[in-house]
Amino acid sequence: MTTKKIAVLIGSLRKDSINRKFAHELIALAPASLAFEFVDIGGLALYNQDLDDEGQTPAAWTAFRDTMAKVDGVLIVSPEYNRSMPASVKNALDVGSRPAGKSIWSGKAGGVVTVSPGGVGGFGANHAIRQSLVALNVATMPAPEAYIGGATKMLGEDGKVNNDQTREVLRKFITAYAAWVDKNAPV
Repeated sequence: MTTKKIAVLIGSLRKDSINRKFAHELIALAPASLAFEFVDIGGLALYNQDLDDEGQTPAAWTAFRDTMAKVDGVLIVSPEYNRSMPASVKNALDVGSRPAGKSIWSGKAGGVVTVSPGGVGGFGANHAIRQSLVALNVATMPAPEAYIGGATKMLGEDGKVNNDQTREVLRKFITAYAAWVDKNAPV
């Protein structure tokens, strides 16, 4: 089995993000068939087509597009803001989908995990992200879905998952995602 490269996008830009902590926990449980790279989306300027059209493409956009073009899949771990995805995630999706006809997303194997201190676990964000991924031709894993509610109670002071039930949910998700990537990533 060939190792597949997976970009990890974290929707929360906070340095102490619980989403980043859960992403690290997922990666720790992942099969060796996946190699992960965190890709920063916080430094991407808001997408403005004029910059591409006028040959003034920001260096951060070019670096992001180049990095994402080389991966087999994308794992988005995100909070929910106002029943939707954070602007950072939407902007990354927009930057990667442009210029028209040169999207770096098409055919990638996608996975979405939403993490929230609230009880709903980012249900709205999860589905908003999925809706955009469908439009971008990302083969997004349909199940198991992962909505991690009450997340702050599931982490110890060391930032690690503090209970076996949550660890098992994460293991089930990342194992299914590895199988999904194996079947759906570009050859």
